[in-house]
Amino acid sequence: MLEIAVSAESAWPEHGWDALALRAATAAIERTPNGELLTGAATFEVSVRLTDDAEVQHLNAQYRHKDKPTNVLSFPMVQRDLLETVGQNSDDGEVLLGDIVLAYGVCAAEAEERGISLVDHATHLIVHGTLHLLGYDHMAEDEAEAMEAIETDALASLGLADPYLIRED
Repeated sequence: MLEIAVSAESAWPEHGWDALALRAATAAIERTPNGELLTGAATFEVSVRLTDDAEVQHLNAQYRHKDKPTNVLSFPMVQRDLLETVGQNSDDGEVLLGDIVLAYGVCAAEAEERGISLVDHATHLIVHGTLHLLGYDHMAEDEAEAMEAIETDALASLGLADPYLIRED
């Protein structure tokens, strides 16, 4: 089972962020070999924080040594190779999969630049962040292609366009 906890700062517009984050994370997880996390006995928890650029810049500087805001940060709490067994070994059947943090200013600017809504862009970034929590990365070209394919498939299931298509305007 999957549980999502969303906290949104006032910069973020009112929206059904809890339901959106649950749909996005579920779509991402379903398309990976870890799909059984959604139906197993353990409860996997994801925290999503919708905050401002300053907080994300602070976290990015502290944890990645990059003193600038970025659109999304992910903080996995479980190693990829332990995902299959961690729920069985949990004392109370609950496992914190990790935290996803989005920066309003960066996200809003990127959405405007791409001609999409903030909600659609945030959905994509939550899918992307969820995959990072599952151990996916995009440092190598083959890893990036695999991750992008999962993202594209997950977003299509949510009725959203492929964010990696190059638009001709």
